[in-house]
Amino acid sequence: MQNNKIYDITIVGGGIIGAATAYKIQIKYPNLHILLIEKEKHLSTHQTGNNSGVIHSGLYYKPGSYKAKNCVDGRKQLVAFAKEYNIQHDVCGKVVAAVNENELPFMDKIFQNGLANNTEGIEIIDAKKVKEIEPFVQSIGGIWVPCTGIIDYKVTTQKLAELVLVQQPESKIVLGEEVLKYIHGEEITEVITSKNKYFTKYMIFCGGLQADRLAKKDGVNLKEKVVGFRGDYYSLSEEAKHKVNNLIYPVPNPAFPFLGVHFTRMVNGDVECGPNAVFTFKREGYCKTDFNLKDTIDALSYKGTWKLLLNNTSFAYNEYRRAFSKKLFLKTLQRLIPSLTINDIKKGGAGVRAMLLSENGDTKDDFRIEYKGKSIHVLNAPSPAATACLAIGDAICDMAKKHFNL
Repeated sequence: MQNNKIYDITIVGGGIIGAATAYKIQIKYPNLHILLIEKEKHLSTHQTGNNSGVIHSGLYYKPGSYKAKNCVDGRKQLVAFAKEYNIQHDVCGKVVAAVNENELPFMDKIFQNGLANNTEGIEIIDAKKVKEIEPFVQSIGGIWVPCTGIIDYKVTTQKLAELVLVQQPESKIVLGEEVLKYIHGEEITEVITSKNKYFTKYMIFCGGLQADRLAKKDGVNLKEKVVGFRGDYYSLSEEAKHKVNNLIYPVPNPAFPFLGVHFTRMVNGDVECGPNAVFTFKREGYCKTDFNLKDTIDALSYKGTWKLLLNNTSFAYNEYRRAFSKKLFLKTLQRLIPSLTINDIKKGGAGVRAMLLSENGDTKDDFRIEYKGKSIHVLNAPSPAATACLAIGDAICDMAKKHFNL
């Protein structure tokens, strides 16, 4: 079926970044007709719908970076949005707990980051205070972060998309169609999906795990590749949930971009423990044995993947062992809560994190959004992108205003 309507902007990708971008542009330019296309049958099927639902504070990110700026601004916007539209959330706070002396210098570094990033209310606390907040945690001290919270990002994404249509009924959300091709004409771009053909003036790509492929189809000269890392979770049994009040994080290892295995009370009352971080053989694979030949060849033919794995062989090996061993996973959890037993944890879900990996294996890339021709591409938006979604939407809106003659 061909629809001859010409949309002003077509957004590819129905995760929280795509939905927030559509919302921000539609609110600012209510007369524009926006088309959002998502290949799955539901919005927020991949990264957005499989994360732990944390509203991040801005503690970890390099001062001055896009992550730092957008996380703090985005967090405040997100909480205000949740309050306005009655989205279940709780600004409950978290503890970052140190368990040995070696962690103290880096704990101090992230505390200084937090101060520089205007992360409000943070304070260094002693072991006694940690116990008052989280009685089952064994530590030598930590950081209290009162502005961290929890939220349902799936519900948030759905609400953002709904508000686009409330603001402009002529805009459209399309589900279950994969964008296969886009042909740029002098004024109009033809967008070909697995089911239909659409016409648009401009495009914004928020493809997450497929961001690099969508960019290369559009002629973007991108040296990096997206490499997926799966994170497996356990959850606490009903009998063990009382051991976690809110959120408990370790002091992260400064050599790696992941925040370590942590405890998160979800908005539904469940408590997640995790994730680990293992290379995945399928970008959108959430089971340990999932495999996709194209994804595997893509990742293993890229020198950046090998540099990352070879530079971190011990870390990668231990993460894989832990992925297949409940006992080893428990041992990691017991660093923070020694009283946990094997019966206290049960298998949970999993998520895959998209990382735009450089050729030298560097994983510490900032948020990255680029403009080319008639398109804007969100090339890299790892955590804390969900927290920062509304601030990222503002940045894309500003870019669209400049380049799309809005």
